[in-house]
Amino acid sequence: MNTIKVRGMVISVMPMGEYDRRIEILTDSLGKISAFAHGARKPSSPLVAPTRIFAFGEFELYEGRNSYSLNSAKISNYFEQLTTDVEHTYYGFYFLELASYFTREGLDATQTLKLVYQSLRALSLETLDNRLVRGIYELKLLEINGICPDIENIKSRFELDQSTAYAISFVKTMPIEKLFTFRLTEQVLAEFTDIVKTLLNRYVDKTFKSLIMLEELP
Repeated sequence: MNTIKVRGMVISVMPMGEYDRRIEILTDSLGKISAFAHGARKPSSPLVAPTRIFAFGEFELYEGRNSYSLNSAKISNYFEQLTTDVEHTYYGFYFLELASYFTREGLDATQTLKLVYQSLRALSLETLDNRLVRGIYELKLLEINGICPDIENIKSRFELDQSTAYAISFVKTMPIEKLFTFRLTEQVLAEFTDIVKTLLNRYVDKTFKSLIMLEELP
């Protein structure tokens, strides 16, 4: 078997058999891959923690003929703060579901992985509105995948406040590390999120369970 190391994040976890887990990892170089973690449900297993959802770090995998197996992992961030607030948890789940929708095995996902990581970090900032974090994440994901209209096209379809147009242009053009550095008034935020929602509905033909649960929260 060949051993490979990838940087990535666990985006879904499923129990397999009595003691194992099957996980999906969003990786930078291999895209979205599945891996079996043998014995990961045993309390004494060193794979218990690395196979938790949101776990981010370096994963060492055995590459078999038809699948990967997880050998070990060095996790640098578990995003534990997301689990202390129900709203943050569902936002996080939604971000992972949407990333999974856009990614495939064998396709480089470096930018998507970076966006997911920075967006989850942004959720923990009390100074940022979660609605803004979501809108930025959705819009940038469309841009990364080459399906976001240019700003002139957007302006021709919507009557935009100047501040809203600037916010959209900023998200489309700025590096991921600089995305979560601005705030919007309530009026501009409402317009910004409505436009992003319209664009997303145009290009994404799937209902996300986590988003339904998020929107049902009181």
